[in-house]
Amino acid sequence: MRKNRNIWLDGVMGVIVGDALGCPVQFRSRGEIGADPVTGMRGHGTYDMPVGTWTDDGSMTLASMDSIRENAGINPENIMYRFVCWLTMGEYTPFGESFDIGNGTLMAIKKYIRHPNISTCGGTGARDNGNGSLMRILPVCLYCCEQQAAGAMSDEEAVRYIHLLSGLTHNHMRAKIACGLYFFLTRAVLRKEGTLAEKLQQGIDDGFAFYERQNSMERELGFYRRLRDLAQFASLERNAIRSSGYVVDSLEAAVWCLLQTDTFRDALLTAVNLGEDTDTVGAICGGLAGLQYGYTGMPEEWLSVIQRREWIEELCQGMAKETAPTGKMKC
Repeated sequence: MRKNRNIWLDGVMGVIVGDALGCPVQFRSRGEIGADPVTGMRGHGTYDMPVGTWTDDGSMTLASMDSIRENAGINPENIMYRFVCWLTMGEYTPFGESFDIGNGTLMAIKKYIRHPNISTCGGTGARDNGNGSLMRILPVCLYCCEQQAAGAMSDEEAVRYIHLLSGLTHNHMRAKIACGLYFFLTRAVLRKEGTLAEKLQQGIDDGFAFYERQNSMERELGFYRRLRDLAQFASLERNAIRSSGYVVDSLEAAVWCLLQTDTFRDALLTAVNLGEDTDTVGAICGGLAGLQYGYTGMPEEWLSVIQRREWIEELCQGMAKETAPTGKMKC
């Protein structure tokens, strides 16, 4: 990892900015957005919210990060408790009220409220493979990367933690693998040298190598086979990229946008203008783009309108001071 940088600020603000950029045009088709392309931050739209408003993606990311900070490690029960506070009391939101909540996430949190067991609340069916865990997994990935950089965590431990945190709301192996691949992509962007495409390919190689050693995951890993060769994947035409709320589509779309561009601005505009689940594809893409290009690589005119910007920056600055290498998970 490069010295003198705050990876929490780079990555988490990238999630927030991508989320806020996509919020006003969420659920619009590619054709509809093509008639009025997104060129910068705008307000109102789908949820009639002010410019710079983030949605559930950003809120759950911030809740996860704040839990890791206060617990100096991963505490799944505490993270789930914070999700409850977000849903029921509007914590970690721009204006004190939660909105834009995916069905899988909503059902899991409500189930946890009724029966507080983190191992049974997340959906396990094939239809429970929305992008609701992938969109908020970056803080867990960053924490595991920090632990690994200090020699305090193995790949097996990191993936176990990431799967557990995905499972709070999305407990099917396909959704867990998406989060696991995102971890390996995150680590490669932070650690590896070379072009962004080379870093992403290394992350995919590491992720596939890890999951290919697990024979029981072979079938589910197969859903991500288009990502195996990123040079070939990058050559796909835009109409071959889907940007729905299905977790495979969302991960593919985010990676494809990163491969097509060489700036934070262009990556996120490409992501949001794909249409459909614009805020989440923007958030997933934004996390990795933020880590690649850094906070200083984000357009100031976008940052300047982010709701509660100073508060988010304070949380991210606190992360750099509070997270110490322990390799422990608190349950």
